[in-house]
Amino acid sequence: MTFVKQSNPRIINELFDEVYNHFPSTWGRDGNSYKAIAAVNIFETSNAFNLELNAAGLKKENFKVNTENDVLTISYEKKEDSEKVEGKTIRKEFSHQNFKRSFGLDKKINTENITAKYEDGILKVNLPKKDEIKVSPKEINIE
Repeated sequence: MTFVKQSNPRIINELFDEVYNHFPSTWGRDGNSYKAIAAVNIFETSNAFNLELNAAGLKKENFKVNTENDVLTISYEKKEDSEKVEGKTIRKEFSHQNFKRSFGLDKKINTENITAKYEDGILKVNLPKKDEIKVSPKEINIE
């Protein structure tokens, strides 16, 4: 006599659904708050450092960008919408969490002229270099 193990795919699918459908709701959770980090790209040119923060779907008015004690801080605080949705929500995967990112500023940065612009889901921050720090190409004569 041979034993053949038959698995029930419905039970396996239900197990995976139970585990994985609830897993993301606790991902990164620390008590009652979430730790959300926005991805950042930083580029350097001869005149400035340019910071790009991935902010797709976020509202410009909820951002706060400031400098204090040679630290640039970018934060986002979602203001709760009191918009009433008709009907019952079956699944809600869109979520935007509050976050705060801080960057140390070098003495090369002209903090008085920092600018920020929100465009196409990217928060762009321009950190201009001080004039005495800018590197100008210089040709050196060979004797």
